[in-house]
Amino acid sequence: MTIELDHSIVSSRHRTESARQLAELLGVPWGQAPVGPFTAVYVNPGLTLDFIDTDEDFPIQHYCFRVSEEEFDAILGRLQAARIPYRSEVRGPMDMKVGTQWGGRNLYWQVPDDHMWEILTVSYARQPR
Repeated sequence: MTIELDHSIVSSRHRTESARQLAELLGVPWGQAPVGPFTAVYVNPGLTLDFIDTDEDFPIQHYCFRVSEEEFDAILGRLQAARIPYRSEVRGPMDMKVGTQWGGRNLYWQVPDDHMWEILTVSYARQPR
């Protein structure tokens, strides 16, 4: 059996609003009715991000989604329509530009909850063959 990531827990200040916002930006479904302490974003048939409320400090996490060119354009359009700042580099100012340094396109944004979200069209994180 191939090992696959099934879900990850995303710490949040407002789980429902945060899950809704991410799902809408990505154009994927979300669980409007919480399941236990979680509100889910159904990223794809095999991966769920489970948002959980906490008042405790939590580290900023990085989540990267590989998407098609068409999905990239749609997500970028939703970020722009929502006036959410984004950047072309993992660090640096919100320059409202799209990165192209990895052979495809990528960008980063940090809402909800200040986590670092990334979309890219070509992965630079694959193991060499």
